[in-house]
Amino acid sequence: MGMYILLVLHSVLRWVILILLLAAIIQSYSGMSSGRAFSSGDRKLGLFLMISAHTTLLLGLVLWLFGPFGLPLALDNGMAAVMKNAVMRYWVVEHFVGMLIAIALITIGRGVAKKSIPDAVKFKRAFWLFLVALIIILATVPWPFRTGVGRPWI
Repeated sequence: MGMYILLVLHSVLRWVILILLLAAIIQSYSGMSSGRAFSSGDRKLGLFLMISAHTTLLLGLVLWLFGPFGLPLALDNGMAAVMKNAVMRYWVVEHFVGMLIAIALITIGRGVAKKSIPDAVKFKRAFWLFLVALIIILATVPWPFRTGVGRPWI
């Protein structure tokens, strides 16, 4: 029951991240296009995005380490078998690594706000980092329509 609750929280937070990430991309593009100053609202949006991403990462790590997918799957079957099976490879490697990269990009994008660089550069860097993170997340989420790995919408 505990793992199920963590899985549901992990899935719900995916939507929070996607909404905040889209808002951050739009806000960064807007700032980049208009030439406006980087505001406390821009910093706060990046902070909330990063907190959501890191919370989801922690839940995901618990699920990966102790749930039925991830490390136990690799230990039970061996990495050679995991890498030959598309579904096992997705859960043990692809989802995990893709999300780690996306969260690292979100964290770097948030860190851009702290730098002493021109605001236009902050917006441009944040825009591209957040956009690439979004693409990676969309590619590695177990959407319901994905054969073999699909999960419910929530």
